[in-house]
Amino acid sequence: MSTLTTVVTWLESRWLAPAYGGWVLVGLALFFFAAATNTMAGWLYVISGGLLALLSIAGILPPRSLRGLQVSRLSIRPVSAGEPLQVTLRLENTASQSKAPLQICDELPASLATADEITTIAVAPGTHYQWRYEIPTRRRGLYRWSRVRLRTAAPLGLFWCRRYRQVPAVATVYPQILPLTHCPLLDRGGEAIGQQWTSDYTSYLTSEGLTRSLRPYRWGDPTRLIHWRTSARYGELRVRELEQFTAGHTIIIALDITSPWQADGFEQAVIAAASLYIYADRQGFSAHLWTATTGRLSTQITVLSALAAIYPQRVGQTYKLPNQPVIWLSPGAKTPQPLPVGSHHLCWGTHPSLDHPSVAHDLRFISTDLPLQPQLQAP
Repeated sequence: MSTLTTVVTWLESRWLAPAYGGWVLVGLALFFFAAATNTMAGWLYVISGGLLALLSIAGILPPRSLRGLQVSRLSIRPVSAGEPLQVTLRLENTASQSKAPLQICDELPASLATADEITTIAVAPGTHYQWRYEIPTRRRGLYRWSRVRLRTAAPLGLFWCRRYRQVPAVATVYPQILPLTHCPLLDRGGEAIGQQWTSDYTSYLTSEGLTRSLRPYRWGDPTRLIHWRTSARYGELRVRELEQFTAGHTIIIALDITSPWQADGFEQAVIAAASLYIYADRQGFSAHLWTATTGRLSTQITVLSALAAIYPQRVGQTYKLPNQPVIWLSPGAKTPQPLPVGSHHLCWGTHPSLDHPSVAHDLRFISTDLPLQPQLQAP
């Protein structure tokens, strides 16, 4: 940014900055005033005074045009990388005068967009205007920004004035979710580890078992689970909730964030973790995400939010891997601790023939030069 642009921006933000027409009138006013002083002609003083009066009025009105405007923002729905963010700003005119023309700019962070979003609007007195626009997303992340810039030269267009409003925004961009149609790593997980996946699908299909509690009927509940005697007593349908049986342990998707990663490899690992978790959840498995900083996470929102904001980092305190079998995602074939029996290892590092690791678990190497989805679906 040049020095002139910096000065103009500073003037607009704190006072006023003349537009092109304003500079012309200022020059004419000074010219006629100098000519009047030299010739002592009264009509030149009148012209100069008229121009100065016009400039004074044009300098008072723009700041007043920005008063009485209240700016608020609707919450931004999280999206996955590649999907556009839907941003909505609401401008309310509480003054008795119309606000037009008005330029509004949402100052976006450079990591999210290469340019700010700008539009020109008009707001009638006592009404509001909603400005909706989309931001294309390229990478996951947790993005924050707060400033909205209002700028106008109304009504004469001789001076520009800008003022800022603090309207905090938080946008969450989840990692890309690969549409896995199958995943042998997870599909054969139950058989390979001996029914070590936790699922309530079996208890959902059965009509017998230990009743944990009774709850009101919800649309879609199987009629075979209705407890008719209790329903007749309370006058409304009551459904039995059966105990969920767990055979063995739950496999956890564990992401190594303490080891040095290559940028492309880590992004692929995050995408793989999110895709494996979503696939396991859709298949009815009980999947969890584990990292050294977050511990074990289970719900979909917390898992995707954690993956959106996570980056490799040093962990000051020592950590211990879960005791259950895990799907370990790391940049190297060597692990900081021995993985539990039955674990699987996805590695974004060198081939084992190059570093000769000694592993006692299923090890698969992922290449950043190849598409990720076929590698996850490979047998």
